Order: sequence, then C-alpha cells, then structure tokens
Amino acid sequence: MFIQILQGTCTKPDELHALADRWRRELSAGATGWLGGTYGFTDDDQFVGVVRFDSQESAMANSRRPEQTAWAEEFAACMDGPIEYHDCTDVTLMMDGGSDDAGFVQVIRGRLEDPSAIKAMFADTSELHRMRPEIIGATLAIEDDGTFTETVAFTDEAQARKGEQLPPPDEVRTLLEPMMAHATFYDLHHPWFESASR
Repeated sequence: MFIQILQGTCTKPDELHALADRWRRELSAGATGWLGGTYGFTDDDQFVGVVRFDSQESAMANSRRPEQTAWAEEFAACMDGPIEYHDCTDVTLMMDGGSDDAGFVQVIRGRLEDPSAIKAMFADTSELHRMRPEIIGATLAIEDDGTFTETVAFTDEAQARKGEQLPPPDEVRTLLEPMMAHATFYDLHHPWFESASR
C-alpha cells in the first residue's frame, strides 16, 4: 500500500468538501489503484487528507492524468496557502486499517527512532483491542526520514477521550512515550471517508 498525506490551512471547508465529493463522482473511476481516503478539518482550519493507493506507481499515474491536474489546481486554489505532501511507501495496518464507520479520527505526526519496534506492536493488537474497543482501525505511514503519520479511527470522540485515560501496559508505554513525546495531534471531529469499494 502507498499513502499520501495532504495538509494545509483552509478556511473554506464546505467548498473543499464539495470539491472532494466531485472528485469521487467524476474522477475516481479512472484512478487505477485508488483504495480510498480519510479527510477532515481541525478546529484551527487545518485540512488533513490521508489517501490510499495500492502502490506509488498507481498514485503517480493518477497524478499525470490531465483531468487530475485540472482538479488539483482547483483544490490548491481553495486552500489558504501551500499544501504539504508526504509520500509513504512504508505502510502498516492495524485492525485492517482505517474504518469508514469512525465517528472521530485522530491523525498523529511525529518521528520514530525505531520504526521496526512500533510496526511489530501494530502487528499484534489483540491486547489493545481488549483495552480500547473504541479503536476500530489505524494506519501507520512512515517516510524515509522516520517521520510518521498515524491515522486512528475511533467509534466516537467521547469513547476515545475516556479510553485515553487508561494507562497502557508497561511495555506499550515504553514504546509509545518516545513516539508521542514531540508528536502533533490533529483531531478530526467530523471526518469523512471515500472508498473504492463503495
């Protein structure tokens, strides 16, 4: 899997959401390898989009389509400033990845010192699922320099806030503390989702 993260300031959320909806209606059918995406706005007007393709090659092929270029120009014009793009070929899924049933999504960006240890923890989530049933999926996308973007899907925000008060097991806390020490959290209170399977 390949994940591209898009981020930037946008004070026209309705217009941007409408553009995203139009892409799904008019352009998604021609986007070979597109799997879906998770999108939303933070309270301080940050737009975050996490787009999934089956490979980087498919994503790049989509970017080269003339109709995609025209749409991307409209998208950029809707933003208040430049858009950050982060491309990740190193992707790990937790509980089969994200969930389109989520009522709340938290996107976390930071840097990993030991990506292999975190990826191993993601591979076995049985204990986490027992402790935090409100977590219904996640993706971990890692860039070449160790920068990560974790996208966590929750049933709803109230349960997420309740669950985050629970202390994790010692071995999990040992891994998570350095990961989260300098991370930035983006709370998407009203996320929306697109999926090629729908």
